[in-house]
Amino acid sequence: MSVYNPNDADFAFTIGIEEEYQIVDPETRELRSYITQILEPGRTILREQIKPEMHQSIVEVGTRPCRTISEARAEIVRLRGAIAGLAARHNLRIVAAGTHPFSSWMQQEITPDERYRMVVGEMQEAALQLLIFGMHCHIGMPNNEVAIELMNVARYICPHLLALSTSSPFWMGRNTGFKSYRSVIFSTFPRTGIPPTFHSASEFERYVQLLINTGCIDNGKKIWWDLRPHPFFGTLEFRVCDIATRVEECLALAATMQALIVKFYTMFEENTTFRVYRRALINENKWRAQRWGLDGKLIDFGKRKEVEAKALVHEIVELVDDVVDMLGSRKEVEYLLTIVDQGTSADRQLRVFAETNDLKAVVDSLMNETIEGVPVMTFDAESSAQTAHS
Repeated sequence: MSVYNPNDADFAFTIGIEEEYQIVDPETRELRSYITQILEPGRTILREQIKPEMHQSIVEVGTRPCRTISEARAEIVRLRGAIAGLAARHNLRIVAAGTHPFSSWMQQEITPDERYRMVVGEMQEAALQLLIFGMHCHIGMPNNEVAIELMNVARYICPHLLALSTSSPFWMGRNTGFKSYRSVIFSTFPRTGIPPTFHSASEFERYVQLLINTGCIDNGKKIWWDLRPHPFFGTLEFRVCDIATRVEECLALAATMQALIVKFYTMFEENTTFRVYRRALINENKWRAQRWGLDGKLIDFGKRKEVEAKALVHEIVELVDDVVDMLGSRKEVEYLLTIVDQGTSADRQLRVFAETNDLKAVVDSLMNETIEGVPVMTFDAESSAQTAHS
């Protein structure tokens, strides 16, 4: 059917990817609060695709809506190359990892913006500690009702995606014992984690309006669930993942999210679907994913037993096998099996630390992997893009 073909005009399930990068000093390997110096020339080149975050050591980029994963690849490579080049003008580097291995949140500067001052005023130290870096993937939706139906089902797969994306084992110089400590830090915020289920789009809209009317939030963007209907973009937004260090990991995750959504929608049309499980049960799997990543076991609630997380990744690849060729994403989705074989960014960081006992060596590895295969732009004094080099 045309709705599943990215080449057709009525294709709904587009991809948009947001990434939050660390700004790092290559000498000290510490985070640097430098977004304001990068932002002005960055907006000349990238316009609305570059944004500040609350901490000045974070820079966020977002792709345009992409029909295919190959379009998303071009966007991510271009954006990483541009930000890496803008940072290099100030002798800085970028890192894609869910937490910095040793920099302290207490030494970071807050971006001078009224929005962020209000967040800090409300959240206090929970906001100041939010020195974390994620990847968000937006999948376009045909309408709001479909978004709610798909969210109810896709919640189940969020822990699996988190296990595949883990890149934050260290926090303020300590090995936390978690593969995704970013998830632990973010859980201090309200309206985070696995979302509840809703029977309809109108029920969800009433929930959002109640929060607005009672002064809990000013708009739906302050609902920070791991998976949410975006209040303005008409997308279903996956927010559960740590930022992927390598470009190939980022694209594998985004391609899998798109393929899963298309697969679930196909099942709806065939009057078959997954059982919708309670949030309390899915949270058991999220805990396991953030603690052990791919080295642990997740619960198959249908079979009522534990299963190796790595085996479940193979099941995900098999599940979407009949839609990936149509979407043009077989290579990217099957890269999940490479992640299973080689480990996630968290696994690689832990290996480097075990070999060197040096967190600066971990940062060096992250800096290199972040721009692996990425042509880095160079800029003249007027900040116009000149050339690119790998």
